[in-house]
Amino acid sequence: MNTTPGIDISIPPSGTGCVECEASGGWWLHLRRCAQCGHIGCCDNSPAQHATAHAHSTGHPVIRSFEPGEDWFFDYPSSKFFAGPELEPPAHHPLDQSVPGPASRVAADWRQHLH
Repeated sequence: MNTTPGIDISIPPSGTGCVECEASGGWWLHLRRCAQCGHIGCCDNSPAQHATAHAHSTGHPVIRSFEPGEDWFFDYPSSKFFAGPELEPPAHHPLDQSVPGPASRVAADWRQHLH
């Protein structure tokens, strides 16, 4: 059983896209998963940076990539990447989901909106 603070291996992801971007009609570049509550938020290169905003507002200290082929974790307090435990599936967004996404909402000049 995992005992790393900020990680709950039994919590599934909140969905397949950034919670706040989905609600507001926004878009994202890459997705991150809160390792404590499963919240899916957009990365710091995305226009809205919801994953980091979630970590700051909740105090949840660890995220994991929600991108196919990536299994890294990041600890906000130490600013360090690390290998962590398997989390409740799915481990990434659907393979047919566009990056950036969702395709129907991505700005034509999307690269100019990245951080």
